[in-house]
Amino acid sequence: EVQLVESGGGSVQPGGSLRLSCAASGATFTPYLWTWYRQRAGKEREGVAVMFNDDSTNYRDFTKGRFIISRDKDKNTLYLQMNNLAPEDTAMYYCAADLGFVPAFQWWLPRSDALWGQGTQVTVSS
Repeated sequence: EVQLVESGGGSVQPGGSLRLSCAASGATFTPYLWTWYRQRAGKEREGVAVMFNDDSTNYRDFTKGRFIISRDKDKNTLYLQMNNLAPEDTAMYYCAADLGFVPAFQWWLPRSDALWGQGTQVTVSS
């Protein structure tokens, strides 16, 4: 059984950077899409960035070119490089993998049948 484990969160000052990792363990798998989500305090979980199985990517507008999603297929790991972080980026960040088809225009919607990690906390404050 595949498990997703996020790491790399922490506390940084505004303008700082973090790189989140999402390692898939248990078996090699190729999800249809692999997504980073976040959940800010008192808010609903929201998609941040996605990588499709053809290596195409998409981002939510609020990332404003600050975030980069990437994948190391050999390591079975998804990454999210976050630069120029702002206090409003403070959230629990999750990765999720969808093994089945998902319409591209719905990539940012959290799906209960996806495989989810436990999350990693990112705090941006001065």
